[in-house]
Amino acid sequence: QVQLVESGGGLVQAGGSLRLSCAASGRTFSSYVVAWFRQAPGKEREFVSAIGWSGGSGYYADSVKGRFTISRDNAKNTVYLQMNSLKPEDTAVYYCAASRVGLTTTHASYDYWGQGTQVTVSS
Repeated sequence: QVQLVESGGGLVQAGGSLRLSCAASGRTFSSYVVAWFRQAPGKEREFVSAIGWSGGSGYYADSVKGRFTISRDNAKNTVYLQMNSLKPEDTAVYYCAASRVGLTTTHASYDYWGQGTQVTVSS
């Protein structure tokens, strides 16, 4: 069982930066793939980024590639999403999710979800 809590969202102007954190409970957190998804009002939940159990470079949606960076610190049971050059279209609720299946962009493959954190980018 893994419990996830996101933090770090807020209101920022276009071009600004935010760093989201996903803090996890559970001794086996390091064996999970962790991903970030986002959902804007009236839209479906979409994949943003994911990182494997050992870390590494991560995997990104084309819409955020080159602007967002995912990382993890297994000693702190935390995954981060550094978001730079933010755009109004990045506005959404951001969720972190954990999976033991493997690195996938499909939200149905993720077993555990946080409650979400709101990111609002003003133009």
